[in-house]
Amino acid sequence: RRRATSRAMSLAASKTFAVAPMMDWTDRHARYFLRLISARARLYTEMITAEAVLHGDRDRLLGFDAAEHPLAVQLGGAEPARLAAAARIAADYGYDEINLNVGCPSDRVQSGRFGACLMREPALVGDLVAAMAAATPLPVTVKCRIGVDDQDEGADFDRFIDIVAAAGCDTFIVHARKAWLEGLSPKQNRDIPPLNHARVHALKARRPDLTLLINGGLTDLDQVAGHWDGLDGAMVGRAAYQDPWILADVDRRFYGAPPAAGDRHQVIDRLLPYLDRQIAAGVPLKSMTRHLLGLFNGVPGARAWRRHLAEHAHAPGAGPEVVAAAAGHVPPLAAAA
Repeated sequence: RRRATSRAMSLAASKTFAVAPMMDWTDRHARYFLRLISARARLYTEMITAEAVLHGDRDRLLGFDAAEHPLAVQLGGAEPARLAAAARIAADYGYDEINLNVGCPSDRVQSGRFGACLMREPALVGDLVAAMAAATPLPVTVKCRIGVDDQDEGADFDRFIDIVAAAGCDTFIVHARKAWLEGLSPKQNRDIPPLNHARVHALKARRPDLTLLINGGLTDLDQVAGHWDGLDGAMVGRAAYQDPWILADVDRRFYGAPPAAGDRHQVIDRLLPYLDRQIAAGVPLKSMTRHLLGLFNGVPGARAWRRHLAEHAHAPGAGPEVVAAAAGHVPPLAAAA
């Protein structure tokens, strides 16, 4: 297996544009596709529990294509030794960062005493971070909320950050809204608690030594740019998945690099060999095309593109030719928009 390489450098070295870890969405096929649109955006796996890493199919859970770098794995758990062991295994797979989930509000996650409920236990989070950092040379980062339930967004949040930072974490990705662990579903927790972006900026002013990325409610690159100067980066979630072409200008705008993709048809042309390899390995086409539906959003032919994939990707023996035919519904000028 690939060992951690020189990619395992401090994230503080430069600002970071990232695509959020999203359950059922950011699997390896989605990540490979998004990488064709932006070469520089940092990508994250779905959350993987430490128990799954220790006892599950590791190649299925942790395997990825080398083209996906820079790539972070997000782990979930609440037991230091098990998270340390999972982090060590993930590092051996060649990831660039280990991220601890302290933000997911789902009932299943709460029942395992991890995710957002850990914000009530900053000392434990510190122990988890310290254990993982001791087990791997990779940066260990934390993705959190600004609080849960009736916690104070000021004093309680500051205390959480200070305790976890003292344990060795210097990079936090902050979803700038509280999580309500009772009364709201995970979906509602992404929208109903009010955003407080100013709270993240206030934390940066108080703790300029920390690397802080902002997350939550960012739907386009102009919004990201509004936070770029004051913070160390930003993370975009659903917007990047549902309308992936917003990533097309990330490399130029935030990294001063040439765009990774000339137009959307070029993305499809570069994706087809990957689809062919994965199908040969036993992956159904429909498992991959579900991530492609938003590529042509807002341009003529987008509806026909989606319809063709929906009607043909599920057929037995469906291959890359289905995607190529679907893309044929989109005029070249529209694909370049």
